[in-house]
This record gives sequence, C-alpha cells and structure tokens, in this order.
Amino acid sequence: MDCALKMTKLFSLIFAAFVSLGTVSAKAQDIKGDAKAGEGIIAMCIGCHGIKGYQASFPEVYRVPMISGQSAKYIAAALNAYKKGERKHPSMRGIAQTLTDQNIADISAYYSEHGLPGGASTAPKEVKAPSAKVAALLNKANCASCHGANYSSPVDPSYPKLAGQHADYLFVALKAYKNDANQVVGRNNAIMAGFAKQFTNAELKQIAAYLGSLEGDMKVVAQSRFR
Repeated sequence: MDCALKMTKLFSLIFAAFVSLGTVSAKAQDIKGDAKAGEGIIAMCIGCHGIKGYQASFPEVYRVPMISGQSAKYIAAALNAYKKGERKHPSMRGIAQTLTDQNIADISAYYSEHGLPGGASTAPKEVKAPSAKVAALLNKANCASCHGANYSSPVDPSYPKLAGQHADYLFVALKAYKNDANQVVGRNNAIMAGFAKQFTNAELKQIAAYLGSLEGDMKVVAQSRFR
C-alpha cells in the first residue's frame, strides 16, 4: 500500500511538472532570441564559463558546466529556474534575477550557436557502449528516453544535452536533485528528483562519469577578451 501511494504521488508530481514546463515553454517561445544581442550582455557569464578548466568551489569543487553548444531552450529553462528559485545556487540565482526575459532569450541564442559551425550539432549519432553496470543504471532511470540515445539529442529542447559535459558537474547537479528541499544547493524538479533519489551517490557518480566520457556538442570556447 505504501509503495502504491508513493508511486501515485510521484506520478502526480511528474504530471504537475509537465504542466509547469509546458507553461514556461509556451512563454519562452513568444520571445525570439538574438545571438548578436546576447554577445553584448554575457560579461557576467564569461568569467566562469569562458575559461577552460575553471572550477567552482561551492557547494564543492567542480568544473563549471560547458554551455557553448548547449540548446537555447535548455539554457533559458535553466536561467528561469534560477530566477524563480527552483535552482538554489546563490551566485547563479543572483545573476539570473538581474536578467529580463529578453536578456535570457538573447544569451541562450548566443550560447546555443557558440562554437558550433552554423549552429549545427556535430555529436555522433551512436555512442560507445557503457559497462553492464552503468547500462543497468541508465536503463533504470530510462535516461535516453528524454536525453536521446546519444545523450545529445533530447526529445524536448528544454532538456539538456549531457554527452561530454564535465562529469564532476553532472555529479553535483544530480546530487542537487536529491537535495531538493535544501535552500542553498537544492534543485526542485519533480521528474529529476524522482529519478535521482533512486540512486546512491556512488551510482550517480558512475552515471556522470560515463556521460562525461562521451563525445558531444558542448565545449568551452575561450573568450578573446573580457568585456
């Protein structure tokens, strides 16, 4: 009975999350991003995301995520999640709260094309097979059903590309979904929380290591100058 109640609650949360995502997506689609305009307002981004090997130190030491080549709708969704407080990282929240919806659309458009020739994906369609243990973990969460078989072609552009992302960042992000109630480092997303909480931290680290080892679109493009 307890198991049935938990599953019912999880499905209700997932349904509510889909409704919420659909509302955010509909609003975002009304605002067209301008990559050229975005280039002029990324001064607050390049100090972390434009330096190869740059590491954050909160909540632990890890390489900041690569965002050049990430999908525009995911970048916008992430920034809006920080802005609304669904993602609790203090620095990112502080930055996101200074941005207008148009700023977010422009920054997202810029980074989605940044480092990709013509903005086109260069990720391979097929990826190297994981170990049997990691394959079982990925299948348990059914990660490919949202993020694509190559983990670079998500079924919804508001979901992130994962292939090639820094493994240490992916691990920190996955743990944040397990700590969704934490007001400093948590992330509120019913779908991801439901999946992440199935795994131990050691298992999440294995998933992150595999995804980080794949070839993908994302990269760190060093800035020619700081604005």
